[in-house]
Amino acid sequence: MPLSPAREVFITCAVTGSGSTQDRSPHVPRSPAEIAVSAIEAAKAGAAVVHAHVRDPETGVPARDPALYREVTDLIRAADVDVVLNLTAGMGGDMVFGPTDAPLPLKEAGTDMAGAAERVAHIAECRPEICTLDCGTMNFAEADYVMTNTPGMLRAMGQMMTDLGVCPEIEAFDTGHLWFAKELVKEGILKSPALVQLCMGVPWGAPNDLNTFMAMVNNVPPDWHWSAFSLGRDQMPYVAAAVLAGGNVRVGLEDNLFLEKGVLATNAQLVERARGIIEGMGARLLGPEEVRAKLGLTKRMPVVS
Repeated sequence: MPLSPAREVFITCAVTGSGSTQDRSPHVPRSPAEIAVSAIEAAKAGAAVVHAHVRDPETGVPARDPALYREVTDLIRAADVDVVLNLTAGMGGDMVFGPTDAPLPLKEAGTDMAGAAERVAHIAECRPEICTLDCGTMNFAEADYVMTNTPGMLRAMGQMMTDLGVCPEIEAFDTGHLWFAKELVKEGILKSPALVQLCMGVPWGAPNDLNTFMAMVNNVPPDWHWSAFSLGRDQMPYVAAAVLAGGNVRVGLEDNLFLEKGVLATNAQLVERARGIIEGMGARLLGPEEVRAKLGLTKRMPVVS
């Protein structure tokens, strides 16, 4: 399909992620308070959407505790800055196999398999405006770790998200994930127009090159909304690539720790750098209320105790 540069763009900031980055930068937030503060600073810098995982406050190891999500959610919603909240629902499908001559039993360290209801329990508790739906299974980065999302699991989780009134953000790591996302819309499990995040350069999904990127873009239905990101030093080039291809952008410490070679970044600094690229390309940055209107979201209010 013919493409043209985006004229209005929103930034998503992925503030902490679930990777093993907690000891590689002092700016990676760990506690709910640190995650909320970093998200709020990113919003003040220009992010209309913040994407949050939670971590063990002491060790920084990624966690799924709904109480931690509740604390992050309440702190962000009570802040003096507006922002669209996007919580992950990607955890709970991790399989780490044993050695190749004895792959079973699965290794206890790193394996984390949960049912659909448990994987979205914090979504039901916190009711963010957006939550992620990793739309496929793939070999994922380290050793014999498989990110597992079966068709049945995705149908169940997707229906729960829709029933909760939370907008699923389809995380597409390859073209087959987009293929299945379109099937979920066809089946009525997800609503159309859907929201997609194109995840580039994550081993071993879609490789980080512009030919593959454009194949991903061209597989997104023209009436859907999409963003894109890449990892490490390619994070900012993909800000420009996404805008040129007509999409929105994602930056943040989940995907990249550096502002430039040897200089560790904060989330706010990454948002500021992305904002400069976007506005330098002649596009206007959208705020959270405009994003809600664009995506058909309902603003969630703070819980009054």
